[in-house]
Amino acid sequence: MIHREWTEEQKFKIVLEGLRGETPVTKLCEKYEISQTQYYKWRDMFMEHGKELFTRAKRQSKEERMEREIVKLKKIIGDLTVELKKNEYE
Repeated sequence: MIHREWTEEQKFKIVLEGLRGETPVTKLCEKYEISQTQYYKWRDMFMEHGKELFTRAKRQSKEERMEREIVKLKKIIGDLTVELKKNEYE
């Protein structure tokens, strides 16, 4: 087999195609000219690290909520500062 560099997107596509089970792994490996050993390494990596995607998404969601809260609080601080300045001049 020819040694090639595969992008993450290509590996992802190949592993997903294999996991769907529509094509036998032997045929899939022939189609993409990879060894079955290589396919199974990619699949195992995918299975091992796939849960991180959901963890990362949850963490990003929490960070986004916190950022929105910060913006909201800054607006409140700004409004209160304006009110205080108005009261100083009255």
